[in-house]
Amino acid sequence: MDWLSILPPLIAISMVLWKKDVIMALLVAVLSAEFLLILNTSEASFLLTPINTIERIVSTASSAGNARILIFSLLVGAFLAFIRDSGGVTALVNRLVNSGMASSKKRTGAITMFTGIAVFIESNLSVLAAGIMARGLYDKFKMSRARLAYVIDSTSAPVCILILVNGWGAYILGLLSAYELEQNALKMLWSSVPYNLYAILTIAVVGYTIFADKVHGPLKKAEQELEKIDTEIAITKATKSRYMTIPLAVMIFGTLFFMWWTGNGDFTSGSGSKSVLYATFLACFVGYIMLLISGKESVQSATKIGFNGMSELLPLVTIVLLSITLGASLKQLGTGLFVAGIVGEHLAAFLILPALFIAGGIISFTTGTSWGTFAILIPIGMPLVQTLELPPEIVLAAILGGGIFGDHCSPISDTTAISSLAAGCDLLTHVKTQLPYALGVGLATILGYTLMGVFLL
Repeated sequence: MDWLSILPPLIAISMVLWKKDVIMALLVAVLSAEFLLILNTSEASFLLTPINTIERIVSTASSAGNARILIFSLLVGAFLAFIRDSGGVTALVNRLVNSGMASSKKRTGAITMFTGIAVFIESNLSVLAAGIMARGLYDKFKMSRARLAYVIDSTSAPVCILILVNGWGAYILGLLSAYELEQNALKMLWSSVPYNLYAILTIAVVGYTIFADKVHGPLKKAEQELEKIDTEIAITKATKSRYMTIPLAVMIFGTLFFMWWTGNGDFTSGSGSKSVLYATFLACFVGYIMLLISGKESVQSATKIGFNGMSELLPLVTIVLLSITLGASLKQLGTGLFVAGIVGEHLAAFLILPALFIAGGIISFTTGTSWGTFAILIPIGMPLVQTLELPPEIVLAAILGGGIFGDHCSPISDTTAISSLAAGCDLLTHVKTQLPYALGVGLATILGYTLMGVFLL
């Protein structure tokens, strides 16, 4: 199979660029992956490709973890509708502006970035909390939703991979525990933080974007187009800010509680998918009750508002489902393992770090998952550490940074879709406007790892 295994993600990306239809591109990619899987066996007819595709989607949706992600994504739509129609969003925006905390573009951006950093316990929660809180503020100061999507997406994952007191840290520790190295796994993980160039540089560039109030490339064009039109849209009349802050606080602190609860008292062992789902459901319930308490809606109309909010996010939820399905098909094809082969066995020592970073980026980009990338490359990188006596923390940092890099560039990543969802930004617009930033930081990281290879290996 080998090189054929790379065709489905290439088809998806090509169709996205050509037809601008993400759902159709993902569906065709899944079909092609299932066709190749049948081609690889002589036991089934290629005419079964559509049936196998449907079964793959069903098996993906029936997985407990994936089902939680999909339900959580739908509930976010209801949650947003409740706090919007209650007048809480408008009230919070007015309050932040009048208090001076968000009296300018720079302060608004700083609040958004700070929120994303503070909620480091789970990447989806970080994106949601910052995105939901800042939507109205970005509209107020005529900053594009594409800028918001970039800020929250490029803050959440890098922060989670640098502050490893979360599920990410526990997952990576589990992968490292299979290897006997001079350093223990925990020390190695923490030692990798200063060498994770991509994560550090990405956060630095987000900070530059906020505090210099400068955007470049397609993101600058998105801002200019926004300035040409009247951005004063019909908004719900302001009521009380607590109609937004209380449900949002329930979501944030609820996730923290459920991370502790599902981990039996250990945050790092908690289930991210369970915690976010439980907390979002609880926040929806609180938002629904508060909408009724406001006296603006009856039980029937409030329920209708919730379902309308879900329907608004149905296209994005479909994208999340298909991107996860494609990832499952590609795992069966062995796409990740094939791409990992680009590292090779005969690379010069100084090229190993940049090669691992590039391999991580390609795997994550083509499969849409950074976690899957870690699972593929850590078993490749750690034996290199053992046989070539390389610094394990730097090798690990290159792998982790590569996974985040590819995820930031990928239009088929579920994280990219959820960031678009949280910001209320079109998915393709988010990908197009974030890509130059991710590529720029990625190139700087490759140069940095090359220099490290020359002087440290």
